[in-house]
Amino acid sequence: MGKGWWWLAAGAVVVGAWAARGGDSGQSAAPEKSASPRVTVSEEAPKPTPTPKATPSAEVWFEDYDPAHFAVQVKRSARKAGISPQLLMAILYNEDYKPHKPDLERSWQRFKPDASFGIANMHRAAFDQTKRGRFARRSWEELPDHPDLAIEAAAWHLHDLAARLPSRRRGTFTKDELLALGYNTGAGNMRAFATGAKPGRQAQSYLDRLHDNWDKSATAVK
Repeated sequence: MGKGWWWLAAGAVVVGAWAARGGDSGQSAAPEKSASPRVTVSEEAPKPTPTPKATPSAEVWFEDYDPAHFAVQVKRSARKAGISPQLLMAILYNEDYKPHKPDLERSWQRFKPDASFGIANMHRAAFDQTKRGRFARRSWEELPDHPDLAIEAAAWHLHDLAARLPSRRRGTFTKDELLALGYNTGAGNMRAFATGAKPGRQAQSYLDRLHDNWDKSATAVK
């Protein structure tokens, strides 16, 4: 998906904020006249000192989101799932095409119930299949607020896709390329690509972005 549709969700947030302020009634009361004492230069209050910006907390990680900030979690989850940390990081970069602010993700999901959640953009069906026997008590609705869970789920999903690759493959795609295509288009299409089928425009675009993100992903997980 492209970025254009996020303008709709962003617009809805702006309208909601305007409504919360009560809008503009079109009327204003005339200010009351009141006597004010003269203030000499010596009586003027000093200018306030600017308050320094607070250091972002874990709750607002999305304000300055960069997949590389989660290199530790990526390496840990990739090791447990037996997949390449470079591949997992590249997937996160590929999926960084939309804002990952939790409120925006949920706002968009109201318009499009089958939308994906979290920094790895995972759909509900894929998450529910992946969590069995691993983190069964966690729910798909948690993904926007918990990037660690999103990374862990993506790692195990790639692990499960690897188990579904055919033992005999044709074509020029590497294992990591096939897994990335599987993450984007599903296991059935991945198996078709592994046996010689050519990716369509969307799948090829995803693969091209993977190549563009490959080197910086390696740097991020060193």
